[in-house]
Amino acid sequence: MSRNAIELQGVEKFYGGFHALKRASLSVSLGERVVVCGPSGSGKSTIIRCINRLEKHDGGRIFVGDVELGDDLRNLDAVRREAGMVFQQFNLFPHLTVMENCALPQILSRGTRRKAAEENARAYLDRVHILDQAEKYPGQLSGGQKQRVAIARALCMRPKIMLFDEPTSALDPEMIHEVLDAMTELAEGGMTMMVVTHEMGFARSVADRVVYMEAGEIVETGPPKEMFGNARDPRTQRFMSTIAASA
Repeated sequence: MSRNAIELQGVEKFYGGFHALKRASLSVSLGERVVVCGPSGSGKSTIIRCINRLEKHDGGRIFVGDVELGDDLRNLDAVRREAGMVFQQFNLFPHLTVMENCALPQILSRGTRRKAAEENARAYLDRVHILDQAEKYPGQLSGGQKQRVAIARALCMRPKIMLFDEPTSALDPEMIHEVLDAMTELAEGGMTMMVVTHEMGFARSVADRVVYMEAGEIVETGPPKEMFGNARDPRTQRFMSTIAASA
């Protein structure tokens, strides 16, 4: 893998006449934890979905490690092996147990034998402190538990990068800390992470760098201390002031 885990070069995205990403350029280094923030509709989720090819970008270039995202499906498979994704909605299969949700992707995508897949699943379920729920179905879990299962499922594929698209936005307030704690442990373990979130406490304490987006543009990037206390762009200053006032 190259020194950069992720690199975006002038990425453009349109939805009909709506310009969702405007020449977005960003590099994420191996081991770096990057938080992407901004108002609703700023392009945060779009940029992270383009990195995992859930959305097709319309211009510019995207690299995940040494692989460029394009129309070659072999490259797409390679990127998705490198980059795990956790969504707002947990996307667990309701008819499968927690163990089956974590083991089956390994069996189907990587050809892992069932015994090895289940051993791997147990290890990662234990890592996010939910191994005791392994034989339950998603409908028997709280929202925070479901999201921790989703994180474990992504980790089972042994990705080098984890992408999070507002992973706490669908949770009740009392469940949010469960997921943030699991993400913080991942970060402390050296995982490369790109996180779209409104949880500014997480950004302050965990991120190496904060990216502020507005109207499809990457407006400003910098260390959390600088972005929260001494942002240069007036748009960033205004957003951070609003966040601080509502905290």
